[in-house]
Amino acid sequence: MSATGEYTQEFVDVEGARLGVQVYPEPDGAADAPVVVIWPAMGVRARYYRPFAAALRAAGLAVVVADLRGTGASTPAPSRACRYGYVELAADVGAVLAALKPLLDGRPTILLGHSLGGQAALLHLALHGTDAVDGVALVAVGVPYWRGYPAPRRYGVLPYTQGIAATARLLGVWPGWGFGGRQARGVIRDWAYTARTGRFPTLDGVDVEAALRTLDVPVLAVSVDDDQYTPHATLDQLCGKLAAATVARERYTAVQAGAPLDHFVWVRASAPVAARVAAFAAGLSGSRRPG
Repeated sequence: MSATGEYTQEFVDVEGARLGVQVYPEPDGAADAPVVVIWPAMGVRARYYRPFAAALRAAGLAVVVADLRGTGASTPAPSRACRYGYVELAADVGAVLAALKPLLDGRPTILLGHSLGGQAALLHLALHGTDAVDGVALVAVGVPYWRGYPAPRRYGVLPYTQGIAATARLLGVWPGWGFGGRQARGVIRDWAYTARTGRFPTLDGVDVEAALRTLDVPVLAVSVDDDQYTPHATLDQLCGKLAAATVARERYTAVQAGAPLDHFVWVRASAPVAARVAAFAAGLSGSRRPG
């Protein structure tokens, strides 16, 4: 464990990896505040979310940000020896929640995912259940299905995603050339499958699509203007998979932000999103978790 002026850096050991977790100080004047556990986008370090963490804390929320496996403070760095994919990313979410149990007990807990982090959060719930959380917030998340993108762009998405997957198979790792940072080939394999088919792959013998349809959990789903990777329609498609969930579907516009937006820069103008997450947390009807 180490401390900076902004957060305490902790680590969670799981089989084959060590996950970096940034725990921010409690918000001022808010005892037992709801806790937001943030899961980043592919290749994005946890420390990138510092402005968002500050906005969430200012809105009265406690904040934890985890590095995805192989990114930032999390190890190992992706290499030809790494074989992990979506199954392991989903399990990592559970490992972090378990490690945070002393902090989370008795407090509303929200999993907040950005891009791949949002997929990992939902896959964890599909595979392992919703007992550890009270709500899910998805910001700039979507199904990267090529048919879900507007024409003519959709016609480039399929060869682009499958070309990345082919490169990862050939090299044994995705080097991060212009997209997503360095990634294990299993992560790229699973991501490319969804981009090709519009469906999540079967994971650990579980029909993930069927499992997602049964998730009974409150969801806040926010798409972002001018998002080059997960435009509004891709989040609509993801929300369509959550048949049993109570979904609040919203769009974050450049007018609301008072600044330009895209898949990443919304983090730097995130005060309105943080306020909406705080309102979502306040609307959760107590803890849904078993005592």
